Amino acid sequence: MRVCGLVLAAGGGTRYGRPKGLVRGADGVPWVARAVDVLRDGGCDGVVVLVGAAGDEVAALVPEWASVVTVADWADGLAATLRAGLATASTEGWDAVAITPVDTPDAAPAAVARVLGALRGRSPLVQAVYGGVPGHPVAIARSHFAPLAEALDGDRGARPYLAAHGVVEVECADLWSGEDVDRP
Repeated sequence: MRVCGLVLAAGGGTRYGRPKGLVRGADGVPWVARAVDVLRDGGCDGVVVLVGAAGDEVAALVPEWASVVTVADWADGLAATLRAGLATASTEGWDAVAITPVDTPDAAPAAVARVLGALRGRSPLVQAVYGGVPGHPVAIARSHFAPLAEALDGDRGARPYLAAHGVVEVECADLWSGEDVDRP
């Protein structure tokens, strides 16, 4: 099974005060580069970074081995970014995607590996949870790309679809906090 990692980095970061795709950690490493590495090190065969706000600047921070896709309608909300990622994965023939937002700089590759293990164990929808609280990464098999894209709307992600379609939750709190960073 070939898995494409998707980094959601298109948003404007209104709560953060700037696009999170431009943020660097205290060590100077861009969050977007970290997210790409986490997906690759966790077992993804390739990675696509979805950019929108400050797209050219964010794309310049992406490791050269990863792909960049510009989301023209990124301002319409998270659903537009996720739809673009699913469309890219479908067009490129990937069997599944593993999704993470750019604002999880402390994410552990082991969480990606654990979620992908459940996916490869024949669960087509898998989501990491942290103390039972849904988080990232999320893995989605190709059979769900089109129906999920159809169900997405506005600034909401995949959670309602996942819950309605029997997502398998994989506990990952022993690996990292699961928290995203919304404010500086």
